[in-house]
Amino acid sequence: MGIPEPSSSARAVVTGASSGIGAALATELARRGHSLILVARRGEILQTTATRLSDEFGIDAEVRATDLSDPVATASLCDELSTREISILCNNAGIATFGALAELDPEYERAQVRLNTVAVHDLTLAVLPQMVGRGSGGILMVGSAAGNMPIPHNATYAASKAFVNSFSESLRGEVSGQGVFVTLLAPGPVRTHTPSPEEASTVDRVVPDFLWNSSEYVATLSLDALQRNKMRVVPGLLSKAMSVAGGYTPRKFTAPIVGTFYRKFGD
Repeated sequence: MGIPEPSSSARAVVTGASSGIGAALATELARRGHSLILVARRGEILQTTATRLSDEFGIDAEVRATDLSDPVATASLCDELSTREISILCNNAGIATFGALAELDPEYERAQVRLNTVAVHDLTLAVLPQMVGRGSGGILMVGSAAGNMPIPHNATYAASKAFVNSFSESLRGEVSGQGVFVTLLAPGPVRTHTPSPEEASTVDRVVPDFLWNSSEYVATLSLDALQRNKMRVVPGLLSKAMSVAGGYTPRKFTAPIVGTFYRKFGD
C-alpha cells in the first residue's frame, strides 16, 4: 500500500524539526496535508513552527520537545509513538563534529552516537510493527554521503551515518513485500540560506556555493522519492561524488584524501 493518504487520526513524525532539513520536511509534509508530530530539543522554536504550519495549511501539529541523545527522554517518546497512528517517520535529527577524535569532548561524541544511531533505531522499532500490521507506512532515513567511506577528522559522524545507511537499506529488504516504504536520504552540504561573511562557518568557507543544496529542495526531493519507494536519494554533486568514491575507490586512497579535506573543518 505504501504511504497512506493524510487523515485526521494519523501523524507524520519529523525529528530535528526545528531547523534545516527537518523544518523543510515538516513544511512540505504539511503542504501535502499531513498532520505532524514535531520533535527537537528547542520547544519554543517548534511551537512557532507548529503554529505557522497549522495556520497556513490547516493541519494539526503537535510538539514534543525531546533531547533524543537522552535515552530516558527517547524511551518516553517511543512509548507514546508506539500507541499512536504514525503514517510517516522522518528520522532526521543528527549532529556532527570535526577534528581528531582524541581531542574532542568524549561525552559529546557519545551523545552524537546516541542521537545519530540509537535514537534512529529506537524510533523505528516504536513505529514499524504498526506499519507492518496495517500494511502501509513510510520511513525516511536521513543518512549521509559521509557514511559511504571512512573520514578521518569526522570519524564519529561518518561511522554513525554508515549505520543509518546500512540500517535503512537492510530494513527496506525486510519490509519490501509488506506495504512499508523505506527510503534513504544521503545528502551532501545543505543550508537554508547563503550566510553572510560574519555568519559563515569553516564549512561554509571551504565548500563552494555551487555544491550546496537548499533544505527545501532536499525535502521535496526526499518525500517524492519516499512516495515512489525509491531506495536511495542522493542530491547534489558532492554527495554523488562521495557515493561513487565510497563504492568504487579503494579506501586506502580515499581516507587520506578525504581526511585532509575534513581536517580543515575542525580548524
